[in-house]
Amino acid sequence: MNPDLDLGLERIIRAPRATVWNAWTDPRRLERWWLPAPTRCRVECLDLRPGGAFVTSLSADGVEFTPHLDACLLAVDELERIVFTNAVTGTWRPATPAPVAMTTTITLSDHPDGTDYRVVVRHGDPEARARHEELGFTEGWGLVTGQLAELAENAVPR
Repeated sequence: MNPDLDLGLERIIRAPRATVWNAWTDPRRLERWWLPAPTRCRVECLDLRPGGAFVTSLSADGVEFTPHLDACLLAVDELERIVFTNAVTGTWRPATPAPVAMTTTITLSDHPDGTDYRVVVRHGDPEARARHEELGFTEGWGLVTGQLAELAENAVPR
């Protein structure tokens, strides 16, 4: 991770890696945690292959949905890694996404307490990184990671 260009977070999720992976790769599960509650998410497309589309919409009221993310998956390594960018749309068109262009790597690895979950968001320049941080990267990504953890941990029988 380059501290001048990248933002990241790490969390131990007390659930098996397969459970966390399923929360990422099953559109119905992804919709339950991908945006900070109470905002609603709809997965428009999740084509889990390199070059596949990752497109979501959001809604404040659960009725009217507007575009949220239009990204292209760059790597999908089952149970280990998902990499996507919003600098290219799900239809392979160049994009100038708001608020910033980014490439995101999600990495899952085994941990004695469950899953070591890591996120690295790469930016093209220090200004984009700073803008993303100012817009609340730590709070926003931290919140949705917490929602992911809650979903995954509640799926594990106790």
